[in-house]
Amino acid sequence: MIKFVKERIAGFVGSASGLASVLGSWQVCHNICLGLIALLAFFGIAATGMPLLFLTKVAIPFWIAAFILLFITLGFYFKKRCISKQMILFNTGLVVIGIPFFQSFTKVFWGTGLAFIFIAGYIFIQGRYVNHEK
Repeated sequence: MIKFVKERIAGFVGSASGLASVLGSWQVCHNICLGLIALLAFFGIAATGMPLLFLTKVAIPFWIAAFILLFITLGFYFKKRCISKQMILFNTGLVVIGIPFFQSFTKVFWGTGLAFIFIAGYIFIQGRYVNHEK
């Protein structure tokens, strides 16, 4: 039972890391705002401007929280081996994509982060395919 709880906590920390890193990226915040406006329009509510603009003021703290949570997740991984390598790669990719510093290197961060995410997805799918074949 304790092992199950520890695994659930580790999974939650990893998920929180990925979510916080994505929220730390201005471009993603902008897309979330546009999605919210589209959702409100679907229900007949007209919204102008960016309803979630306040999130841009907390982008850096969100990213810092994601970075810290990623290191906590890595600690769980190296100490207990209770998190999959694919999730570590995926979360690392999300944190790299969401780096709010060095705006001139945004494309490099996006490319590197997406590479981590695609590698994690490939390893996950390959593992499922190989296990399914047996």
